[in-house]
Amino acid sequence: MPDSMPASSVDFSAIEQAAARIDGRAHVTPVLRSRSIDALVGAELWFKCENLQRVGAFKFRGACNAVWSLAESLARNGVVTHSSGNHGAALALAARTRDIPAHVVVPEGAVRSKVEAIEAYGAIVHRCAPSITAREQAAESVRQTTGASLVHPYTDPAVIAGQGTVAREFLAETGPLDVLIAPVGGGGLICGTAIASAAISPGTRVLAAEPSGAADTWQSLRNGARVGPFVPATICDGLRTLVGEINFAILSAQGVEVLTVDDAETIAAMRLIWQRLKLVVEPSAAIVLAAILKHRERFAELRIGLILSGGNVDLDALPWLEPAR
Repeated sequence: MPDSMPASSVDFSAIEQAAARIDGRAHVTPVLRSRSIDALVGAELWFKCENLQRVGAFKFRGACNAVWSLAESLARNGVVTHSSGNHGAALALAARTRDIPAHVVVPEGAVRSKVEAIEAYGAIVHRCAPSITAREQAAESVRQTTGASLVHPYTDPAVIAGQGTVAREFLAETGPLDVLIAPVGGGGLICGTAIASAAISPGTRVLAAEPSGAADTWQSLRNGARVGPFVPATICDGLRTLVGEINFAILSAQGVEVLTVDDAETIAAMRLIWQRLKLVVEPSAAIVLAAILKHRERFAELRIGLILSGGNVDLDALPWLEPAR
């Protein structure tokens, strides 16, 4: 779907339809608590464990909804996307559930374990240079050659609607929350979260967590206009993407606030989640707890929902390990 598609094309009814479409295909993920982390923050925290979703990330929801939204005449030619990892794996598995081809354009330097997962789910991998422009050009070339339908990682309305099922499911279990926070990269998850939350729990404040080294969404919202391409500098490989146009429009309309976090703070939060919750999460997921810990004075005594977006990490290159000599 093109970036020019209006933000109004995604609403809560689309999220409800997505929930029905992916029912029985995507997991209903658990919500966990930690008394010790509550004590550190001075608030009540609920963790939505999308790291336990199929392919290890929330991305399967959006990819599955997009794949099963396609008319048969389009689906038979397959799907194509560009991805540094989780969306590519999600689209590959979603395509496999419908027995159609999947093509994934992967930038050089992507996390090895994520690329291996894309291949394991049966996608045809196409390599490209590590830039947004190169990714988009390569995906378009594959689309023209194969006739595959583009399933954009975050600007496709069907993807956004699918990601919105996380918050729908979350709030159904917890009831109204004071705060709901999710990571932001391209913006698919946080947009779906904001739309679902506004419909289900309008009193909930929706926040986004973003790396300081890739803070284009924060800057765009502050400036009132989407910034141009940038060179990311963050360990959060899933959040290195420029926020999409449709995503920026939704975030602006929904009044979402962005909190920026340094990588050192994210790594510390990642380690804390591993230690206290016994959950394998990646930096792009741990950033939500890092943001709450950084601004804990704002959240005292509140009910806070945190979306742990994924758990795909290279176990041979954990960020707190000494590099091999």
